[in-house]
Amino acid sequence: MWKNKDNGYEYNYSLYITKPYRDKRDRYILVISIVILFFLILIVKQSLDMINRKNAYTLYLKQAVQAEQEQKRQEEQKKQEEARKQEEYKKMKMPKLTEEGKQNLENIYHSETKKAFLTFDDGPSSNTSAILDILKQENIPATFFVIGNAVEVHPELVKRAYEEGHYIANHGYSHIYSKVYSSPEMPLEEFNRCNELVQNAIGVPEYNSHLFRFPGGLVGGKYADLKQEAKQILNDNDILNIDWNCLTGDAETRFPTEEKLMNGLIETSEGKNSIVVLMHDAQEKTATVDTLPKVINYLREQGYEFKNFYEIIK
Repeated sequence: MWKNKDNGYEYNYSLYITKPYRDKRDRYILVISIVILFFLILIVKQSLDMINRKNAYTLYLKQAVQAEQEQKRQEEQKKQEEARKQEEYKKMKMPKLTEEGKQNLENIYHSETKKAFLTFDDGPSSNTSAILDILKQENIPATFFVIGNAVEVHPELVKRAYEEGHYIANHGYSHIYSKVYSSPEMPLEEFNRCNELVQNAIGVPEYNSHLFRFPGGLVGGKYADLKQEAKQILNDNDILNIDWNCLTGDAETRFPTEEKLMNGLIETSEGKNSIVVLMHDAQEKTATVDTLPKVINYLREQGYEFKNFYEIIK
């Protein structure tokens, strides 16, 4: 349709756009708008999801770092606690000779209660391993008077005995009487040499048992006078000595029977409340190993409580 505009003519197209066409156009625009809005919403949602994922990942990383730091802190705390316990255990197993300890040793055979100190001389050897197995099974503490030249051969057994709570005492280095008693000073030298080997075996440089057993015992024999001089020298160096008041007799014959060993134990323990039992864990003393369970059972039946020299030297 033409219409006058300032004395001219202009064709008005809108007059020819019908209502159906307008409706169709509006619907098309609406659809396009909805699609655009959908994609906008989708883009916004994806952006938000990406932001949330990023935030979640950042939080995860933060938590992971915190967890790792906490784990390290707990591990470090655990290490410190273990080190503290080891140090306490080490101190507990470190003999410290005091006046109380000296008095305890002097009165060791005088007790109102029944106590048994199982002691083994002349080791370590392969028999020591079997003896340790029995003691562990029976939960019995013992004392080992080790010889230095045997410690050189089996340091691992000394370490095991020490770590399992047994008292590592000193029986000198050589156990050869002509060497040990060549002078009053020689027992101290034998002690020191053996003690150094024990220190190396157990990994404790400051270890000192403060306890010596003279080869053959302190009393009697052709070296009796020299031993008394040596005893004083040892005492002056804070080293005590102990013999025994009970024994199985496993050193009296080379191949003793279990019956003989048990008879020796029964006879020498009779009427005594506190007994220091002499046995041997040298290589040939298999009878001692075989008889040890019976020794333990008998002493238990008699009411003895088993101790080692940690009970004395403290």
